[in-house]
Amino acid sequence: MNSIKDKEIIAVGPVHGVTLDDLRNPVEKELKEFRTFFKKALKTDVFLLDQMIRYLHRMKGKELRPILVLYSARLCGTINERTYRAATMIELLHTATLIHDDVVDDAEKRRGLLSINQVWKNKAGVLLGDFLLSKGLLVALDADEFKLLKIMSVAVKAMSEGELRQLKASKLQNMTEEKYFEIIRDKTASLLAACTEGGAYTATENQAEVQRMKHVGQNLGIAFQIRDDLFDYGVDNIGKPVGNDIREKKITLPFIKALESCTFLERQKWKLRFGNGRKSPKDVAAITRFVHESGGFEAAAVMMESYSSRALSLLSEFPESPQREDMIRLVRYITTRKK
Repeated sequence: MNSIKDKEIIAVGPVHGVTLDDLRNPVEKELKEFRTFFKKALKTDVFLLDQMIRYLHRMKGKELRPILVLYSARLCGTINERTYRAATMIELLHTATLIHDDVVDDAEKRRGLLSINQVWKNKAGVLLGDFLLSKGLLVALDADEFKLLKIMSVAVKAMSEGELRQLKASKLQNMTEEKYFEIIRDKTASLLAACTEGGAYTATENQAEVQRMKHVGQNLGIAFQIRDDLFDYGVDNIGKPVGNDIREKKITLPFIKALESCTFLERQKWKLRFGNGRKSPKDVAAITRFVHESGGFEAAAVMMESYSSRALSLLSEFPESPQREDMIRLVRYITTRKK
């Protein structure tokens, strides 16, 4: 692989005025095909499951991950039925993890509607998540797509390990920068890497390109999670309570970087305040202000841009084309999004 010096330089800069709808346009027809494939995969004759799945369809998300699968396939070749299969597996996996997360967190809402666990209780929510995961396996097995199954299974394993590591770190309050990156590589970047690798795999036999796309997804996933963690310290309105991570004692990169500028005694003071389980709005505001004034927010943003740049540098190895330009816009959108 060429060094970054030898690569075409692609600036990280924001995509002014670009919306997710703009990014859907190049694959709008293919997204309709994916939605049909996805709904077909979820058909069931079990009444309760059917009711829950109908409700799921009302909780439509941004479809960012299926779009990433489709974009990766069209960059490396042509979107085909195997691509829809990969996108469906990713969406089933992602939806299952969201439902399980809502059960664990006892969440009340998801995408503006009551969460599954609030409507049908926790047990039904866990079983629905299990059903979606099993459907994802069958989508691959029924078509003898063993490589796709491996790509997705590796992601599921990594995501589970990442969540457990984060739970342990939150309980012990011993998060470090090294642990933080280990966690987000597993719990977030692994799924985006599965999107780009899976999409590429369905469109080309060039293994170098498939691996390159996997690394695009890994770097993009890390930047994506840092962006998400920055939101908690006050970047615009993202549809969830600002300071939620602070209240839940989840130490993320902005707070870690803020501590670096402190004396030993100051670090102990702020770590103690962060670890307090019952935080008042005043506590949340004080921690947020500390992170900004100590340069933690800015330092985390710089690191996010660094990982975004790595993804863009890898994309520069592909020949110039409209497909590559669309992928570049998607990477920039994901790492400069407002919510």
